[in-house]
Amino acid sequence: MKQTFLYAFRRTVPIMLGFFPLGLAYGVLMESIGYNFLWSTLTSLTVLAGSLQFLMVEFFVNGTPLITVALLALLLNSRHIFYGISFVERFRSFGSGSRLFLIYSLSDESYSLHCAHKPQEGVDEKWAHLFSAGFVLFYWLVFTFMGGLVGQLITFDTTGIDFSLTALFVVILIDQLREAKTMLPAAIAVVSGIVCILLFGAANFILPSLLITVAVLCLLRPRLEQYTVEEEVAA
Repeated sequence: MKQTFLYAFRRTVPIMLGFFPLGLAYGVLMESIGYNFLWSTLTSLTVLAGSLQFLMVEFFVNGTPLITVALLALLLNSRHIFYGISFVERFRSFGSGSRLFLIYSLSDESYSLHCAHKPQEGVDEKWAHLFSAGFVLFYWLVFTFMGGLVGQLITFDTTGIDFSLTALFVVILIDQLREAKTMLPAAIAVVSGIVCILLFGAANFILPSLLITVAVLCLLRPRLEQYTVEEEVAA
């Protein structure tokens, strides 16, 4: 068990280093709009989705309707459905309690750890997955908690710290564009966003823009799949 614990810790150290600035920024950002460290930690515990949590700060500030929040959360994190499906068979024998925790703790980071796991001598597979997911959850909770505390101690103007949200999504966008087989989805999203801003205003454009983008991508799915096939053939 000790060897399994150390194995899980070593492989989660890079995630800990990445969560440190991001978690602090989120805690400080929540404090800057009037939600103390208890709220930032509670949100991390119940939502456990970094990009959505940053976006929720804007929801809190603007009083976004709950239906918009729910639909946006579903669209933004629907990929987790497919994450879970890919591990149904592997986790079936882990027991109900373990499965529930792995379902609850499933995030982009823990999913990548689950995918990268390879059998190791002296390492228990079940506990390797559980410890790895537990470390990821622990890091995020601790650093958002610390960010909220730090935010209470900051006396200078924190205007502009919300740019961390913009920076986060820019980084995600760049990574996605680097891996994309075609820029068509990005172009559709940009055009949809601009059109919806003009029609609905900057405060109400997100949900209709997402719905239009998803609808158009569904219609163009055969063409997008063709890009993937052509790329594989060329390779």
